[in-house]
Parts: sequence; C-alpha cells; structure tokens
Amino acid sequence: MTVLVTGAAGFVGLNVVEHLLRAGRPVVGLDRIDLPARARRCFAVLPGRLTWIGGSVLSASDLSRALTIAPVQAVIHCAVITAGSARERRDPEGIVAVNVQGAVAALAAAARRGVGRFVYPSSVAVYGAAARGVPLVGEDEVPTQPVMLYGLTKLACETLLPRMAEVGGIGFAAARLASVYGPWEYATGARDTLSPMLAALHHARKGTEAVLSTPGLGDFVYARDVSAGLVALADAPALSRTIYNLGSGQVGSAEHWCAALAGLVPGFRWRRAAEGENANTISHVAFDRGALDIRRLAADTGYAPAFTMAQAAADYLAWKAARD
Repeated sequence: MTVLVTGAAGFVGLNVVEHLLRAGRPVVGLDRIDLPARARRCFAVLPGRLTWIGGSVLSASDLSRALTIAPVQAVIHCAVITAGSARERRDPEGIVAVNVQGAVAALAAAARRGVGRFVYPSSVAVYGAAARGVPLVGEDEVPTQPVMLYGLTKLACETLLPRMAEVGGIGFAAARLASVYGPWEYATGARDTLSPMLAALHHARKGTEAVLSTPGLGDFVYARDVSAGLVALADAPALSRTIYNLGSGQVGSAEHWCAALAGLVPGFRWRRAAEGENANTISHVAFDRGALDIRRLAADTGYAPAFTMAQAAADYLAWKAARD
C-alpha cells in the first residue's frame, strides 16, 4: 500500500517515512523543503521506495502530482506549523493557512482521488487548560480548551475534517499526539517549540550542563512510537471512532529524561534554573497534566508503545552517534 506523507521533511514526517521504508513499503513524500541530506542517505539503504515531490499542501497542482505519481491508498498528513507566541503575533495568517487550509485541501484532494484513509496528527494541545491536573486524559472525558493558535488550528481541523471525509467517502482518523521527542527533530523553520529532550541530549553529548526551566509533568512520547501509531491508524481495516490519543501512556518530564541520560552519559550534569536565571533547556508543558489514555487506540489498532523513557534515551543516543 503506497502512503503519501505530507510535511515529509519535518520531524514527525521523517519518522513516518522511515517507519514505512523500513517495512519495505512504497512512500510518496511531499514537502516544500528538501529532504535533509542525512535522511536521504539513511533512507536510500532501506528496503522501501521513496518518491519525493517538492511542493506545498497549499498548491492544488502539487497535491495532484503527489496523489497521482503512484496509486496512493492512504495519506498521513504531517504538514503543519508548530507555532510559538512570537510567530502567532507575526504571522497568524500563515499559520492558519498551512494548518487549516492545507489540511482541508489535502483531504479534499485525497477524497477526489479515491484514497482509502486520511490520518491527521492532531495534538495534546487541543486539551489546553482543561488537562491541568487531570491524572489520565481521555478523549471523551476531558473537554477541549486550546489556548494557543497551534492548538486552536488543530481543534478546527478535528471539527472540519471528519465531516469532509464523510461527505467525500474517505476514511478518517485523528491522533492527538502527546509531546513528541526523538530522532529527526531539528529546526525546520516550521517548528518553534523544540523539545527539552533534544536540548538536554545536546548538553549531555557536549559535556555542558543542562539548566532546566520549571519542568511540567506530562505525557512525552518517543517519535518511533508516534510513527508506529500513525501507520497503525492508516492500516487498520476498521476503526470505531475518529479521534484517538497517541502517547506513551506514562507521565514523565524533562527531569526524568535528564535522569535517564545521566545513567548513560558519565559526567552529565543537570539542574533546575535558579530564580531569575535563564534556562538552556526549556519545557513547553506549562503545567502538570497526566498521561494520555491510549486504550482506545490500542483496542482498535493493537498499538503499544515500544519505548520507555530509559529505552528511548539509549536508542536516541545511539542514533545520534551513528550520524556524527
């Protein structure tokens, strides 16, 4: 089954592409930026076949090329701007265009081409303040109260796309991703909020001290588990609902991550920033929230996270070392 991955040069997109290629599957990748050189070298030796389309989800002709160059049976729509507050002030129109209009255009184009399923990576950000202090965040049990424009655009797509899919005769599933970290995370220009895990790993490998902002508790999920979950949604023969949580199912923090790294990197030092001190490892979880309830995704697809935070630390370190 050929899968089209939009936003294929981004963080989550690269992980999805690698997962599919490693399984020997044909993939069409669409992105306005080029495939990074490291990814090109890595993907070239995998058993699957990648066809790359340089283009935008806001271009009807680019979407048409991506959907007709091979017989696409599923789309995993990873194209998104993960915007921070500075970009919200500077370019709200661009955020909404890519995040909402791009998703709408991609689903409509896929439906017209008879694609079987459209998988939309949403975000834990749609829960917003409603998840504060909640020990287990369930899809139906916790209301949606997004705060920032990124979460608001994700919720807008969760509202629009299921109806469009129903009318267009295409299967649809949205996965509310927990806070993602892991291989292929880099500053693409479309991602303003890089994970504290990436920053801490940088300091551990360079021998410098990681100084943490106040780390909120939350569900942090390894990128390899995210790609497995998204592909499982694309492949599932039948789904009982349209909205799923996709996370680790566990509570963690940047401090937990640093503790895991310290057990693997001799001499790695980390601490919380003192009052008034600038941190060099920033957590974007503004308050404590519990783990995502992933039981519905597990029941419908067989998804099970393969990585604890300690296992992810070992895998991520090895991945980084292999690409130095």
